[in-house]
Amino acid sequence: MPVYLDHAATTPLSAPALAALTTELSRSGNPSSLHGSGRRARRVVEDSRETLATAAGAHPSEIIFTSGGTEADNLAVKGLYWARRAADPRRRRILCSTIEHPAVQDTVEWLARHEDAVVTWLPVDADGIVSLNALQSELDDDPSSIALITVMWANNEVGTVQPIRLITAAAAAHGIPVHSDAVQAFGSLPVSFAESGLATMAVSAHKIGGPVGVGALCVGRAVKLTPVQHGGGQEQDIRSGTLDAAGISAFAAAASDVTGNLPEESDRIATLRDRLISVVEAAVPDAVLRGHRTQRLPGNAHFTFPGCEGDSLLFLLDLAGVESSTGSACTAGVPRPSHVLLAMGLSEAEARGAQRFSLGHTSSAADVDALGAALPEAYQRARQAGMASHASSIQTAGTGFRL
Repeated sequence: MPVYLDHAATTPLSAPALAALTTELSRSGNPSSLHGSGRRARRVVEDSRETLATAAGAHPSEIIFTSGGTEADNLAVKGLYWARRAADPRRRRILCSTIEHPAVQDTVEWLARHEDAVVTWLPVDADGIVSLNALQSELDDDPSSIALITVMWANNEVGTVQPIRLITAAAAAHGIPVHSDAVQAFGSLPVSFAESGLATMAVSAHKIGGPVGVGALCVGRAVKLTPVQHGGGQEQDIRSGTLDAAGISAFAAAASDVTGNLPEESDRIATLRDRLISVVEAAVPDAVLRGHRTQRLPGNAHFTFPGCEGDSLLFLLDLAGVESSTGSACTAGVPRPSHVLLAMGLSEAEARGAQRFSLGHTSSAADVDALGAALPEAYQRARQAGMASHASSIQTAGTGFRL
């Protein structure tokens, strides 16, 4: 069995989620149907809504089920922008952090290209924390033109946790809604939608031990959203589409399980993370931990390894039986430096050496030890490959060919 250190991408199904999923998959019934099977499926959905609301610190009426975090982010950002713009055409500005997940970043950029939005990118410091001074400056400048603010609760790559309550408090002074992608935070940190001051908050099942293909958007009861898709009017006419009772049931079971044991499990995983950081720093002294050292997700350890490509290191670790991630986007098969690391001030060369190790509910000390055993040789080989590639590029310079 490989050592799995990519829980930030997706984490294995928890036992409660698997039990709920298999039970519901054996049954039939559309939650929108009026007959007995439909009413039974509807009860499963509504019971799950209450369970998830309790886990997320929300009211059941604030839970809108979606197909995952990406859809929830799209619904929040587009829905808030369109609703706020319809109420006042001056509201064209979107304040967005420079380290957002593509589900938010690409949505904001789409609104700029197609819906006349004006985007202000909020900078971050070297640890990946959003500048509150920059945010306040934008709020003081022209608050009546701001449609919304969007800042993720915790970064998916470097694990840095944002001061969400300070952000929402600053925005509330001007009546501006704030959305947060809490996909990485929910199930790893104490998250309360009611206490956050957020207008909307996205969460996802497969990051917490639930199945892929189901998520939710928490929407404040006073918040107006323009729907992104239309159809049967499900989910308060905010998100039409037949509800996945089995997936929703498994999501709720996973959420109840993970939040019910959150303090103890977070401490266990954070202890493993700290051990992993020590192991990596001992194995490769040149490796640099990225993200805030303490204000970070309990299961996240993100490093840059100088002199090598992150993809090379990933594949060499994979050959050694350790599964990790570069944490960076890949466009058309061409590796690109992480926009998160670039926003934090790293050079492209530094950013290309990224590697993310993320822990979860199945992680153990043996996994960390396996990484420590595999990393030195994998790093040396990746570094040699990186140097060879660089030398080849120099030798072919001026020949008219580029590697």
